[in-house]
Amino acid sequence: MTALDRYMARLIAVPLISTLLISAMLLVLDRMLRLFDFVASEGGPVSVVWRMLANLLPEYLGLGIPIGLLLGCLLAFRRLATSSELDVLRAVGMSYGRMLRVPYMYCLLLAGLNLAIVGYIQPYARFNYEALRFELRTGALGASIKVGEFTNMGDRMTLRIERSEDEGRNLSGIFVNARAPGGDQVSATAEKGQFLRTDDPDVIIFRLTKGTLIHQSPKFGTPRVLTFDAHDLPIDLPKFEQFRQRGERNLELTLPELARMGGDPKETEKKRDTSRSAFHFRVVEVATMFLLPLLALALGVPPKRSTSALGVFVSIVMIVTYHKINEYAQSIGSLGRIDPILALWGPFLIFAGLVIWMFYTIAFVPGGQPIGALEKFFAKTWKAIRRYLPGRRRKAVSA
Repeated sequence: MTALDRYMARLIAVPLISTLLISAMLLVLDRMLRLFDFVASEGGPVSVVWRMLANLLPEYLGLGIPIGLLLGCLLAFRRLATSSELDVLRAVGMSYGRMLRVPYMYCLLLAGLNLAIVGYIQPYARFNYEALRFELRTGALGASIKVGEFTNMGDRMTLRIERSEDEGRNLSGIFVNARAPGGDQVSATAEKGQFLRTDDPDVIIFRLTKGTLIHQSPKFGTPRVLTFDAHDLPIDLPKFEQFRQRGERNLELTLPELARMGGDPKETEKKRDTSRSAFHFRVVEVATMFLLPLLALALGVPPKRSTSALGVFVSIVMIVTYHKINEYAQSIGSLGRIDPILALWGPFLIFAGLVIWMFYTIAFVPGGQPIGALEKFFAKTWKAIRRYLPGRRRKAVSA
C-alpha cells in the first residue's frame, strides 16, 4: 500500500466510523425511551432493555453501514477537492479509477460484513428480540411486584408489599391472600418476607417472618387464627405458553432459508412470493454498496472555486429514496403483483445506470459536473434570498 493509499484510508476512516457511531447512537436512544416505557408498563426487569437493544444493533448496523460508507468516501473526496489536493493528484497523472482503490477496499470489507449481518446475524437477533417482547407480555421474565399495590400471582393469590429493599431480596409490610380450589382461604400478614427457590422449577417458597395467619374453610365454624415466627408459603408459578418457532416471519429467516423456501413447491404461492421478495431485497441492498464509491466521487467533488455542500445533501436524499423504493418494491413483490426479480432488480439497474453516468461525467467529460445545473440553481436562489435578508437590507441602506 502506497502513501497515497494510507492517506486515503485515514481520510475515509474518520467520517465512516463517526457516521456509524452517531447513527447507531441516535437509533438506540430513540428506541431506548420506548423500550423503557414498554418494560415499565409490562412490569419487567430493567436489565431486559439492554438485552433488547443488543438484539436491535444488527438491524441498525445493516442500515448504518451503507450510509457510513457513502459519507466516508464522499467527505474524503470533498476534502481532497476543497484543499486542491485533488488537482495536484490529477496533474501528476493520477486517474479517478486509481483513487477508488482504497474506497473499494472498504467497500469489499463492509459489503461482506453487511451480508453476514442481514443474511445470518440479523434474523437470529430479530427472533431473540421478539421472544423477549413475548416473555415480557406473558410475565415469563418474572413479574414485577409493585410496592404499595395489590398484585395477582396467578389466579388464586393476591399479594401486597409495603416496602422493598436490597433489590427485592428483603420485603416488609406483607399481606397475602391465597384461595384453594375446595373453598379454603388463607390470609396472612407478616413483618418481613423473602422469595426462595426450590428444586421444583414450577414452585417457589415465600418465607414469611413474624406474622399472623387466618385460615378460613367451609369445614370450620370459625376461622382459625395463629401467630408465627416463620412460615413457608408455597406458590405455584403460572404456566406460560411457549413462544413460536423461528421462521414464521421473513425477518427471522437467513438467506439460505429464504432461497430454499422461495423455490419449494410444497409452500403456498404467497409464502414463496414473500420469501423471494425478502431474499432479493437483502441481496440488492448489499449489491448497492458497490455503487456507493462511484456515487461518492461524483457528488463529493464540487465545482471549481466552490465549497458547496450540495453533493452531500443530494447523496443522502438519493440513497434514502432508493432504499424506500426497494422497500415498496419488496411489498409489491410479496403481494405477487410483480415478479420479485423485476420489482427489485429493475430499480437497481436504473440506479446503477444513473450512478455510472454521474461518475463518467465527472471522470471523463472535461469540466463535467453531474449536478452542475442544481449547483447553479441553488447558487442563484441563495443569492436572491440574501438580497432580502434583514441584515443585508440595512447594510444597503447605510451605504
